[in-house]
Amino acid sequence: MTESAGDDPSNDLDPAEPEQESAELDGRRYPSTIGGAFYLVVLAVVAIAIGIVASGSWRTGVRWFGAALVFAAVVRAVLPAKDAGMLAVRRRWWDCVLLAGTGAALIFLAGSIPDQPL
Repeated sequence: MTESAGDDPSNDLDPAEPEQESAELDGRRYPSTIGGAFYLVVLAVVAIAIGIVASGSWRTGVRWFGAALVFAAVVRAVLPAKDAGMLAVRRRWWDCVLLAGTGAALIFLAGSIPDQPL
């Protein structure tokens, strides 16, 4: 059995759109919004916080984690929806309440949990 050119699934591309195809294949290597850049900053701080926790200073790491979430809440509150990028998941007020509340809870708990003997 031989396949005709019409049966080939790789022939589904429209020959009139080669520029669009090459742009999609190359991909974007940078955030398209300022919110995307801030999202990467928050991810970097969270990665640092996890590293601090793994190295043994869990209170400091959890504080860094909480501070990153509070920072994300402030950025989400300030940026318009079209610029918020990956920080915009739900409605603005809901994102801010969840991020700030979780960050504040982590900071509070890191400071209020008493030291335990080993």
